[in-house]
Amino acid sequence: MRALPISLDRAAQSPLPSQIAGQVRALILAGTLQRGDRLPSTRSLASELGLSRSVADRAYEQLMAEGWTETRHGAGTFVAAARQQPSEGGRTRRPRQPDAPLVRLDAGTPWGFRRQDAGWRRAWREVSATEPPRGYDDPRGLLELREALAERLGRTRGLSVGPDEIIVTAGTTDALRQLLPELPPGSVGIEDPGYRAAVETVRSSGRDVLDLPASRPITSLNGAVAAYVTPAHQHPLGHVMPATDRLILLGTARREDAVIVEDDYDSEFRYDVAPVPALASLDRERVAYIGTAAKSVVPTLRIGWLVPPPGLIDAVVRRREVTHSGAAWPSQRALLTLLRDGWIDRTVRAARRVYAERAARVVAALSPHAELAAPIAGMYSAWLLPEARAVQARDAARAAAFEINLLSAYARTSQVSGLVIGFGGPTDSELERALNVLGESLRRA
Repeated sequence: MRALPISLDRAAQSPLPSQIAGQVRALILAGTLQRGDRLPSTRSLASELGLSRSVADRAYEQLMAEGWTETRHGAGTFVAAARQQPSEGGRTRRPRQPDAPLVRLDAGTPWGFRRQDAGWRRAWREVSATEPPRGYDDPRGLLELREALAERLGRTRGLSVGPDEIIVTAGTTDALRQLLPELPPGSVGIEDPGYRAAVETVRSSGRDVLDLPASRPITSLNGAVAAYVTPAHQHPLGHVMPATDRLILLGTARREDAVIVEDDYDSEFRYDVAPVPALASLDRERVAYIGTAAKSVVPTLRIGWLVPPPGLIDAVVRRREVTHSGAAWPSQRALLTLLRDGWIDRTVRAARRVYAERAARVVAALSPHAELAAPIAGMYSAWLLPEARAVQARDAARAAAFEINLLSAYARTSQVSGLVIGFGGPTDSELERALNVLGESLRRA
């Protein structure tokens, strides 16, 4: 075991665990630390550096997650990977790298989804202690949950609805699947660029997709029976649909007797301005409203809600009675507790602060090299770049174990290119490393 030549800058923006992990990583890459070398214990490292042991613990956890170190029971922490060393024949030996999934900087993974705090555990204890329905429950979903959702939609989205107008779904695309059979035959318009899962859901229903402009007023639907839009935070470009464009869209839908499907996927996470009221609050007769818990809780909870236009509610409910296509009862019951206990409100407030801080870091790193498509809100940002430069940056990130989406992957006929950078899912140190890789790649370009 050797002492580590680590120097910390407590005034730096980078967190102390990231500084420690980065310097250990650099020592390994430089060959100063070799495979099999034993590292100091976190207790002794913390004592040597004059910081709390929890800081050293987090640094070692990061190094282990990246595959640079490993623990041996009762022996300590050891270097597991090292830089390539020349062999006797002049060739380089490639050390075995641990298999690890790419860290996804996507637009849909929220901050905090790994946490197992007291509120989360309490929700699932209540699930286990509550007697489930004897058979299939109300096709609309758990009544108490719909009452809580009605209160929340009125308070946060300006949408005045009763619990019988809300249908609990297994997420956003499930809500769309529930709605599509009740629409007349015809195509469905979707913003371009737009939400890829919605495109595939519409196509799999046997309907054609009509490309709608994502950043211009929608003055015609060209015979489409519905228009799927994300007015509070256009996915993936990120802008808010202006009030004038909202009125134009509503007028177009009325004139052409079409339904507007409003996907309100992350409106609670604005930190530049107050959340814009839901489009459905302007016209309940014409707009079907879709919400989700994927961003405020966790995507794999697979739960959301649909508020159809009043004329379609009964038809959707009747079909669900026949198909038994309700959301899973345990997820509904857990979400009810999280809402009642204020856990979701607290999580949203904390996430806003985290996203605002991370957004500033993303802007500082990328604005010298790319154009921001719209003011950042939520947990991701879109950056405009020539396709060749975007691909180069994407490939450099992938080589460093980060998965980043091209903006062109969301487009069908529109000619947009660049990168979509999600910053909700990665840890602070992962985000810092990813931004360093992207910044260096774009500087070279």
